[in-house]
Amino acid sequence: MADLKPLFSLDGDLVAAEALLRDVFGIVVDEVIRKGTSASEKCHYSIKKGAAFLGLGTDSVWIVKTDERGKMMPEDLERQISLAEAEGAVPFLVSATSGTTVLGAFDPLEAIADVCQRHGLWLHVDAAWGGSVLLSQTHRHLLDGIQRADSVAWNPHKLLAAGLQCSALLLHDTSNLLRRCHGSQASYLFQQDKFYDVALDTGDKVVQCGRRVDCLKLWLMWKAQGGQGLERRVDRAFALAWYLVEELKKREGFELVIEPEFVNVCFWFVPPSLRGKQENPDYSERLAKVAPVLKERMVKEGSMMIGYQPHGTRGNFFRMIVANPALTRADMDFLLNELERLGQDL
Repeated sequence: MADLKPLFSLDGDLVAAEALLRDVFGIVVDEVIRKGTSASEKCHYSIKKGAAFLGLGTDSVWIVKTDERGKMMPEDLERQISLAEAEGAVPFLVSATSGTTVLGAFDPLEAIADVCQRHGLWLHVDAAWGGSVLLSQTHRHLLDGIQRADSVAWNPHKLLAAGLQCSALLLHDTSNLLRRCHGSQASYLFQQDKFYDVALDTGDKVVQCGRRVDCLKLWLMWKAQGGQGLERRVDRAFALAWYLVEELKKREGFELVIEPEFVNVCFWFVPPSLRGKQENPDYSERLAKVAPVLKERMVKEGSMMIGYQPHGTRGNFFRMIVANPALTRADMDFLLNELERLGQDL
């Protein structure tokens, strides 16, 4: 940002401050910042957190409806854009998700990209969880359209099981956007007259300056496993998830929340005392209390750990994430057997 005044020279100069924000963030500053970013009902909580950090405020995030599988509905995205504009807001970004946290849903990126293109909006895809599916020739169709995104977030430490933390932000932009946004030109750290290409100094491109070398973890793992090895890791996770689903369907007392399309297997364990009583008025309330009890029991026994949560109008259910490359079919069988054992008296 050598062509801009340093921040310390902007005190009291509102015109210069607005020019800086326009150039760096593309944000128009008014008496009240009225900017809109759109995200689905099932997006990650970090979207609202980011809006707060930027000073936009969480009210600037417009929530887009999702269908019964947790996928963003492009027609409601259009509607929310129109509503935001009618209220004087200026939409500028849409955050889609590839692999939602709970249901593992993949938003329809092609349709969302069409909406963004019509309205001139930046399309960001949160593929932190589902981005690794691109390595699988069998399952990569779930991310069709991701090539049209302006930016993509990806966490190899999730599905690929790289060492925590290992995160990447991928950009279509080739104008050194991160440095233009974050660069402070601190001469005591980022000397411009070094003997090597100073573009290699990534510290001036990120918010926190010093950080671990995340890419080294991914590079080492990729060198060790190879592209085919990582593809097998992804495909095997899908295969184990399908196995768990089929075994779950065979057993009394297990009920799927939805048929999964990813490795998030969401289900209820219905204990003996509640089986066949779905019509009882207190059934849902009583069923929602089962998962917390079983979670406490499994943790205290040290046998396993599975997450649970409510979701919309659905009461607490288990969410088994089949991602650990060391898992086997025997582990899936143990999971079901252990839940039956721990919940037999409920």
